[in-house]
Amino acid sequence: MTALALALTAAFGVAPTARAQDNTVSISIAAQPLGDALLKLGEQTPLQIFFAPDLVAGHTARPVSGALTPEAALQQLLQGTGIQYARNGNNVTLSSSAQAAAEATRLGTVTVSGGILGDLSPAYAGGQVATGGSMGILGAENVMDTPFSTVNYTSDLLFEQQARTLADVIVNDPSVRSTTSTGGFGEDFVIRGFPVSSNYGLSDVSVNGLYGLVAPSRLPVQIMERVELLKGPGTLMRGMSPNGNVGGSVNIVTKRADDEPLNRVTLGYMSEANLTAQLDMGRRFGEDNAWGLRFNGMKRGGEATTKDGDQGLEMMALGVDYRGDRVRWSMDLIHQEDVLKNVRSQIGLAAGVVDLPSPPDGDINFYPGTRLSQRDSTIMSRLEYDFTDSVTGHIGMGYREGKNRQLFPGGTGMDAQGNFTANNRFYDTDSETFSGDAGIVALFDTGAIGHRLALGATYFAQEQGISYSNAPAGIPAVPSNIYDPAPLPSAPFVRVDPERASKTHLISFAITDTLSFAQDSVLLTLGARRQTVDTDSYSYPMVDAAGVVGAYGNKTGSYRASAISPVVGLVIKPVENVSLYANYTEGLSKGMTVGLQRNGNPYANTGAVLKPYKSKQYEAGIKVDWGTITTTAALWQIERPFAVVDASNVYDYSGKQRNRGLELNAYGEIQRGLRLMAGASFIDSKLRNTQGGTTDGNRSYGVPASAYNLGLDWDTPWVNGLSLDGRMIRTSSMYFDNANQISLPGTTIFNVGARYRTEIAGKDVVFRATIDNLTDKRYWLVASNAYATNAAGRTFMLSASVDF
Repeated sequence: MTALALALTAAFGVAPTARAQDNTVSISIAAQPLGDALLKLGEQTPLQIFFAPDLVAGHTARPVSGALTPEAALQQLLQGTGIQYARNGNNVTLSSSAQAAAEATRLGTVTVSGGILGDLSPAYAGGQVATGGSMGILGAENVMDTPFSTVNYTSDLLFEQQARTLADVIVNDPSVRSTTSTGGFGEDFVIRGFPVSSNYGLSDVSVNGLYGLVAPSRLPVQIMERVELLKGPGTLMRGMSPNGNVGGSVNIVTKRADDEPLNRVTLGYMSEANLTAQLDMGRRFGEDNAWGLRFNGMKRGGEATTKDGDQGLEMMALGVDYRGDRVRWSMDLIHQEDVLKNVRSQIGLAAGVVDLPSPPDGDINFYPGTRLSQRDSTIMSRLEYDFTDSVTGHIGMGYREGKNRQLFPGGTGMDAQGNFTANNRFYDTDSETFSGDAGIVALFDTGAIGHRLALGATYFAQEQGISYSNAPAGIPAVPSNIYDPAPLPSAPFVRVDPERASKTHLISFAITDTLSFAQDSVLLTLGARRQTVDTDSYSYPMVDAAGVVGAYGNKTGSYRASAISPVVGLVIKPVENVSLYANYTEGLSKGMTVGLQRNGNPYANTGAVLKPYKSKQYEAGIKVDWGTITTTAALWQIERPFAVVDASNVYDYSGKQRNRGLELNAYGEIQRGLRLMAGASFIDSKLRNTQGGTTDGNRSYGVPASAYNLGLDWDTPWVNGLSLDGRMIRTSSMYFDNANQISLPGTTIFNVGARYRTEIAGKDVVFRATIDNLTDKRYWLVASNAYATNAAGRTFMLSASVDF
């Protein structure tokens, strides 16, 4: 990292006298005439703001408060006015744009930009979430203008909470819960009670609007500028996700260089002995700062959340972008290598067991000797061009290579006392992915009705390879116990390279129109996406216990089908700060390839590719912006098919899972310096048409009846620069299986932290300390039907960042 830092320092032209990035400062500006509000901003920040009195006459500024950068506060004050600004250092000049003012009057916050390459939506009061985010083909929208449940987390929240991966971020919403714990083979979660899986080689998380281009597990926050969460099916917005999740979708917006130079080094520690070093550098250059470079490099290693384990990571990300008058372009290069030793693993139950044993310590790994290595390389690019002031086109594409190599445990499930047997296997995968989208957006009027008409297309292609080696003959499985695990026996003698196991092509075409009526007080969104699924499966190398490689390369299944997913969304604003909304949307999911039963025996249709299936969502809600606090409430229902085994041992989609829920959320700033993020989720889950009807009416496994979040972040008044924060994450009891025979008790987890901002030798420094799972709570997580994993125990994290 040292040599790399020196090289980048030279490349970026770093000098000791370089200006630091804007610091976050406490802003408190009440609603008042815009001119007066701008004067207040000049008093509270270093900005020198120049404007003509007639330019701001007649405009009223909304209240702005919280920990914000000066420029973010300025953006909030100018939002919706049509007034432009140009910045040179701390000097800011305001100007009027007739075209921008006309479009702002006609369409409000509905803009041509897709939100990926243009300016990000400003932070809301408190700075933890943004006022809007990208919605794929629907463009960048303010949360008050979209007929869906969304939340957009800022990079400030990620770093203040010392989030390590994506999973640490999205659990801030009570409708999202992790089903695996840190240090495992992957990080999976559920949204609205439906799984979002990482299924090796396939990721249902998009980056800059494209699926399949980031590692399917343990995605580090160091590449993230925003984390955008959409609750409910997102097929219309970005096309079908690779794994076809229906509960919601997550999009990552990568980092870009700001106008102010950035040079930041962060050193971190995580118990027991995991160390991290990160370098973050950004520069803009050229006329009007049109070109930008942003580099992030990180190295991590050492024992962390599993005993005698090692969680290592090397990551490099480079973002390049250009911002012209009509052209916007970006490119990202991301390389990530993970090596985990003594991986936190999942475990099943032995046949006939109806009680889970008490959960063990959070640092116990059930299978000492496991190892996982993962390597991912990604390149992606996006281009946007304004053909006219009201017509914009875009094209984006990316390519990723992924490789996983695993020492993978097997054996029998545990009994009620935690006893089981363990053996050792190899399970390796490779994948190559190409992902792209293109579209065009036009703004126009038909009489008094405004339109945002969009046409789009997406293309996703992936080939995945698999190889599997069984435990060797002559080396028996070892007896073990979850409280005192025995080391894994020797691995198989034969290990072969992965060969093609599946090919997937997802192609879609979409059209949407957002109509605005009555000066944008009514917004109606109509749209549909036609999706084509083309999937082939092949036999892959399987090494038996004698070391014999089975036949591979034969096609075992194939499916091609098309379907249309419609969307209708409505927003009504009876007053300016209140949005009533409703939507109906359908999601489309790719059918799975039927594998083996849990006991290793085949189904009657093993190797077949199941047909795609649809899910349906109905939702209605209300959003209220109180100035510095936004509250939301939503009622929703999602129904989707799920696979069951019939009397002929055929595995197919014939059952149904219906989840109904109520969501309540609040975020913002209660008072100056006191930030809030809170919510509650209530879900009624029901199974229908199950195998033989034996579980009809039961709750689906892993779906809590209720979940609650409460987070507070407080700038203390007695020590300048000292802030304290805490989170309570409550999850009610849930069932371990669809038979509802085994129940997991509810859990309440507390996370606390503190940070201190100061200046040392003229450099801005931030010290942070965090404790996750403060009470060292032991509990089980339901990783999948009939599998569980122990949650990580109390974890200490320390870090120090310096801007130079």
